[in-house]
Amino acid sequence: MVLLHVLFEHAAGYALIAVKEVEEIGMLLPQVEESVLNVGKFSTVVRLSAFFPFKSAQGALENINAISEGVVHADLKLFLETNLPSGGKKKPMLGVSDAKLGAALQEELELSIQTGGVVAEIIRGVRLHFHSLVKGLTAQAASKAQLGLGHSYSRAKVKFNVNRADNMIIQSIALLDQLDKDINTFSMRVREWYGYHFPELIKIVSENSTYCKLARLIGNRKELTEERLEAIEEITMDSAKAQAILEASRSSMGMDISPIDLINIESFSSRVVSLTNYRQELQEYLRSKMGQVAPNLAALIGDVVGARLISHAGSLTNLAKYPASTVQILGAEKALFRALKTRGNTPKYGLIFHSTFIGRAAAKNKGRISRYLANKCTIASRIDCFSELPTCVFGDKLRDQVEERLAFYETGEAPRKNLDVMKEAVAQANEVASEIKRKLEKKEKKKKKREKRKLEALSTAEGEEVEAEKAKSNREAEENGDAEVTAKKKKKKQAVEEPEVKEEEVTTNGVEEATPAKKKKKRKIEAVEAEPEEEVVTEMSQADQTEKKKKKKKKKAEEGDE
Repeated sequence: MVLLHVLFEHAAGYALIAVKEVEEIGMLLPQVEESVLNVGKFSTVVRLSAFFPFKSAQGALENINAISEGVVHADLKLFLETNLPSGGKKKPMLGVSDAKLGAALQEELELSIQTGGVVAEIIRGVRLHFHSLVKGLTAQAASKAQLGLGHSYSRAKVKFNVNRADNMIIQSIALLDQLDKDINTFSMRVREWYGYHFPELIKIVSENSTYCKLARLIGNRKELTEERLEAIEEITMDSAKAQAILEASRSSMGMDISPIDLINIESFSSRVVSLTNYRQELQEYLRSKMGQVAPNLAALIGDVVGARLISHAGSLTNLAKYPASTVQILGAEKALFRALKTRGNTPKYGLIFHSTFIGRAAAKNKGRISRYLANKCTIASRIDCFSELPTCVFGDKLRDQVEERLAFYETGEAPRKNLDVMKEAVAQANEVASEIKRKLEKKEKKKKKREKRKLEALSTAEGEEVEAEKAKSNREAEENGDAEVTAKKKKKKQAVEEPEVKEEEVTTNGVEEATPAKKKKKRKIEAVEAEPEEEVVTEMSQADQTEKKKKKKKKKAEEGDE
């Protein structure tokens, strides 16, 4: 008697396992766990009821994507409807490993679903002995199918990741924070190291990057002259500071330093300067990325604070799902749980404290403005997440609202209503969206024109090549034909004019005489050559006779007239 059916999803296909005997109480005993590892003992408890192999790798990927999302695929639905026993008062019991998929199957097919407990142990055994349960499936083929499906599934997840643009922001803001710490540590090391030689420079120059540039430029303070004053002014952007550095170098209390130590200090300070330059480039990259992914959030609260909010939430989608109360204390989780534990005051703000609005507000209004700012940040993140064309119109309007609220707290001037502001923002956003669409259409038209021109140029070039090849082939054919014609003419002339005859000459008493056979051939050739000449002579004689007769007749006629 079948007590339970278990659904097992494999890379090769779906399998429906019929469980004949099972005991929940003794399932976790070591003897029972060992019996699961033995094929003979396990096959007495379990048998394969049905197997549905996937037709292709694409079908397997579609099915596994549906399972991972907790959706019932059409293939799975058809498989269960055809193979699960129907009829009877009780609904058929189906064991499933994933609770999310079980809930979807329960809604779709109205089955009684069981997850965990016995089902997990049975699926463990089926996974181990699956190739022996299914006829025609070897362990090697099963492992190959699992490997191929795993690669394609991972590739699809990486390729079609919704948060792939957010990941760039998360990585860049993390690197920016790390660079700030490293540059600060390295510049302090340069200050301490170069301070042995020129201690007065630390008091004159307070900025780290400027100090490193000056340490690289000055080198040995004893060699510093007025010629380098202009270069120092370019770095400090202050003539008074440059003059003070020059005077301090002349009366410095620092120790002398060897050239090798100076070389090391200069190389280390140049590394720190290159790191500061890279940090500026990275900040520009972050600004451009925030303008593409979350322009409204960046316009409202700033690029760095907005990127930190996205990084802390994990993605822009997660940030858009958060309520305003969560966004307000995002980043202050420790203080929140400490306050809940000690029953103290909860924190008023987290990461949004770094925005300029909270710093500008009075102490009594900091909590109120942080709550208002968190509300606007939530709106901006949702607009950025779900809008098709990214524009910063809503962000600018929300920023104006926060400014008005700050002025209201300070002066009492009433701000505009949110409805009026949003109507203006929607109108402007539509205009901007239409302009962006026009630009995109123009770009597409230009691309199409370029492609057409390229295709036309290619077609003309191909046509010219074909014509050139045809002309070459015609010339070659003509040359070959002319050569054949000339060769034939030469052969005819040789046959007619100079027949190849080997004459055997016989000399008798110093006189050359031809053989009688050769004489006959010569006579024939002479006769052939003489025939046309005789015909011409006969024709000429006939014409002369006719002319003579005419002349005689004319003379007789003239005499008769006289």
